[in-house]
Amino acid sequence: MGAFVPHRTQESPLALQLDGNPAATHSIPVVEVAVVIPAYNEAEGVGPIVSRVRAALADTTFTFDVVVVDDGSTDETSLKAESHGAHVIRLQENGGYGAALKAGIAATRSEYVAITDADGTYPPEFIPRLMELAHTEDMVVGSRAMTDVSIPMIRRPAKMFLSALASYLSGRRIPDLNSGLRVMRRSTLMQFIQLLPSGFSFTTTITLAMLCTGRRVRYIPVACSPRVGSSKIRARDFTDFLVLVIRTVVLFNPLKVFLPLGTVLFFLGAAKFVYDVFLWNLSESAVMAILAAIIVWSVGLLADMIGRLQLSSRPR
Repeated sequence: MGAFVPHRTQESPLALQLDGNPAATHSIPVVEVAVVIPAYNEAEGVGPIVSRVRAALADTTFTFDVVVVDDGSTDETSLKAESHGAHVIRLQENGGYGAALKAGIAATRSEYVAITDADGTYPPEFIPRLMELAHTEDMVVGSRAMTDVSIPMIRRPAKMFLSALASYLSGRRIPDLNSGLRVMRRSTLMQFIQLLPSGFSFTTTITLAMLCTGRRVRYIPVACSPRVGSSKIRARDFTDFLVLVIRTVVLFNPLKVFLPLGTVLFFLGAAKFVYDVFLWNLSESAVMAILAAIIVWSVGLLADMIGRLQLSSRPR
């Protein structure tokens, strides 16, 4: 049977160091998996989710900790979570999904970190299965099908586009770019923690960071449910996700962006050059396009060299 290991509630976990501060963490017990659940005004759904997480892991041999990070909620999220047996970390202000996750990660000590949502979307009963597979992986993700009921119809075109773009740029098919149900090896996760944003793009960033650096990532299909309460994601977040995908890939694999862009400019310039030859009138636009292609390729090669130097200095 799994062992639930308690520790005291934290009021201000952001004071803890993400890379580990012995003075701040010596009293926190070490477990095999810490389940971190970010919650912002999720009083309706957080209690049942905590109970389901605990029940799922109680039937295993894993020692575990269930931590709900109350991200500045104005309802009874903290009270509901505590009443169902979770340890609650209360943030004074709403800092965002990623900020809540990082606070929970900083306030726990474990070999693996599992995350799930407080809205009842993801089935926490899959966490033990993800844990079993995580022993040979850096990250195991519960992957939703595009037709899953948890993904609103209005968001599916944007999600398909972002997944296709991210798959191309990372060089690996990504079934679910931003799934909120996953288990990560803490030692690997901490290598990228400073890069992870405070908003909803936390999961997108860690996915691309691991894939672009050759970490072992595995996807397991899961069936989700409609969320409890209202979603916090807005239409304007699509632009943020798009910029994030490109920015992250430029950081880890810049040639995936610069080479195609330079190639497009080169062929446009070459086509215009051929056209001008027939007219016996070489235009500035043809020359500028070809020069722009050379500049873009040069910047891409320089960025790739810098990226490789940075990656070589990271522990594997």
